[in-house]
Amino acid sequence: MAGQRERLAAAGLAHGGTLAVRLPPSLAYVTALLAGWQLGAQVMLLDHRLTEHETRSALARLAPQVLVRADHGAGRGLRGFTEVEPLVEPQPGGRPATTGHALVQLSSGSTGPSKVIARSAADLLRELDCYRRLVDFPGPGERVVLLSSVVHVLGLVGGLLNSLHARVPLTVPERMTAAGILAAVAAGDRPTTVIGVPFHAELLAGVQSPPPLPNLRRMVVAGELLRPGVAGAFTERYGVPLGTMYGMTETGVIATDLTGCHHPSLEPVYGMELREDEGELHLRRPDSPYLGGTDPTRWSDGWLHTRDAGRSDPATGRVTVLGRRDSQVSIGGLKVDLTEVEQTLAALPEVREAVVVFADGAIEAFLATTPGRTGRGPRPGSPCDSPDTSAHAPCPSCPRSPARDRKLLRDPAGLRTAAATARAATAAR
Repeated sequence: MAGQRERLAAAGLAHGGTLAVRLPPSLAYVTALLAGWQLGAQVMLLDHRLTEHETRSALARLAPQVLVRADHGAGRGLRGFTEVEPLVEPQPGGRPATTGHALVQLSSGSTGPSKVIARSAADLLRELDCYRRLVDFPGPGERVVLLSSVVHVLGLVGGLLNSLHARVPLTVPERMTAAGILAAVAAGDRPTTVIGVPFHAELLAGVQSPPPLPNLRRMVVAGELLRPGVAGAFTERYGVPLGTMYGMTETGVIATDLTGCHHPSLEPVYGMELREDEGELHLRRPDSPYLGGTDPTRWSDGWLHTRDAGRSDPATGRVTVLGRRDSQVSIGGLKVDLTEVEQTLAALPEVREAVVVFADGAIEAFLATTPGRTGRGPRPGSPCDSPDTSAHAPCPSCPRSPARDRKLLRDPAGLRTAAATARAATAAR
C-alpha cells in the first residue's frame, strides 16, 4: 500500500486530486483504490472491459489527473481474479475534483446514455452501517465468498468494503465455475455467506451432486430479478436459504430479504424511505447522485426515480420489485410487461432461459430449452398468448454479457444472430 501511495504521489496525485482506476478484479485494484483514498483523492472506477474507444471517451468526460491501468489485457475465461502489474500514468489536462465526493462511477448505460454517479465518504459509511444492522449479513466470526465484481456496487461495498469494515475474511474463487465456487466455500471453517448475482445461483442450483458444505450459511444475490423456481431449487440442493437484495449504483443497498422468507418482497434497510408513484419506486434522497446536469425525470424534489416498477405495502413497509419500467410496452392498446412474459416462459418445464424484447413494433421471445423435453405452451390469456408475440427457434443457451455478472443480453440484433446460428446448427445435423 505504501509503495502504491508513493507511485501515485510521484505522478502528481494529492489531496483533492482525481484518480481513475481501470483494473480487473485483483489485489492491484484494491491497492490502487485504497491508496487513492488514503491520499485524499476522488477515485473514479472504470470497468476494465471497456473498449479502448469507450475508455478514451470516459477519460475525456471525467478528466482524471492520474490513471492506473493494467500492464496487459486481463485474461479472459472464468478467472475470479487476475494478477496484473499496475501502471500509473499522469493524464495531460486532468482536473482536480470539483466536489467532495470520494467515489465516482459510470452507470452501465443499459437504459440510456451512461450517467456519472458520485458518492461521498459519508454516504459509503452510511451504507456500511446499513449492512452492520442486518442481522443475517456476514459479521465478525463469519466469512464471505464473493462472486460479484468489486468494480460494481454490490461487490465493492457489500463485499470488499464491508469485509474490511467488519473484519470479515473474504475469499474470491480462483475460477468462477461451479466446481471453483464450491471449492472456495468448502475451504473455510467459518459460517460462510456466498454473495453473487442470480446467474451464480442458477449455476450452483444446477449441480447434481454437490459436496457436503457444513459451513455454508446462505447465498445472497442482487443485480436483476430472480427467475421463478431458482430459490426453491437452490435451497433443495444445499439446504440453506437463497436471499435477495435490491440496490442501485446511485445509493447502494436499498432493501433485502436475506432469509428468503418474504420473497419476492423485501424489507427496506435502515433509514431508507421508499414510495410507490404510479407504479414506480421512488427513493428519498436529499440531493442528486449525478454529477453535471440532473435530469428531473431521474431526481427531483428530494426523490430519486429508480425507473424500477414495483409495489409498496403500507401495512408492512416492504416493497416488491417487478422489473424495469422500460420493460412495459403497449401492443394494440394492451399494456404488456416483458418481465412477466419472460417469467411465464421460464416457468415452462422445457425452458431453461428466456429473453423477451420489444423491437420493430412486436414482442420477440428467445428461448434456451432442455433437449428432449416437451411441455404445454402458455396458457390461454397469459402474457405470452398474443398474436404480437413470436418465439424464435430455441438456442442451446441465451447469450450473456462477458462480465462476471453474466447478465442476459437484450440486444435484439445480437439475439437474432444467436437464434439464426442455432437454427443453422440444427439444420446441419
